[in-house]
Amino acid sequence: MNLEQYDIAQQLREKLTEVEEESIRLQEGKRGSSAKSEAQDKGISIIRLRADLQNAIDSEDYGLAAKLRDEISKLEAESLAVSAKALAFENAEYAFRLGQKLRHKTFGYRAVVCGMDPICCESSSWMEAAEVEKLPRGSNQPFYQVLVDARTHPDLVVAYVAEDNLLAPEKPDKERFDHPYISFLYYGADTAGDFIPVKQLREKYNRPRHEVPFDSQEED
Repeated sequence: MNLEQYDIAQQLREKLTEVEEESIRLQEGKRGSSAKSEAQDKGISIIRLRADLQNAIDSEDYGLAAKLRDEISKLEAESLAVSAKALAFENAEYAFRLGQKLRHKTFGYRAVVCGMDPICCESSSWMEAAEVEKLPRGSNQPFYQVLVDARTHPDLVVAYVAEDNLLAPEKPDKERFDHPYISFLYYGADTAGDFIPVKQLREKYNRPRHEVPFDSQEED
């Protein structure tokens, strides 16, 4: 094994380790539960601060009371944002599924889904550079991590793409798909040509196993 092959193998091992670690974390709760726990923690903090505020008012320490009111207002705003995020993860509806082969509407490259978020989870600077707000649904739509077919775009390995920019093929895509992560994240391809995600990947995103509909015409 030469140095280049060793580096590629090491990257793949690290990728698999990431998936396994995330799977272990999700055994304690479904995806989005961390946001829910954070919202609960902030709620408890708000209750405590309100008790402190009442004590400050009772003792006529109005300077402290003013500071506590400001802190409570800040926590309430943060709690609302975190609760909204947790709700988004719980109620997320995706047009595409793990392992599904897609095509980018603008750039035309073939891709396969390896991850998903109910909303854009990138930084504001990334969204600005990607002109996310110009999309029909902006940042408040599912975004997908996709592996890019090396044959259609050799310089792009993984992409983060809005649902608005992805298109499912009209007919099953059974063409060859080249990517170094395929064997680590999928068991293989199903009869429709899409990839079957490994158990760890499905658990990471709390997605059910997809069953390919039986087509009786294929048996004729």
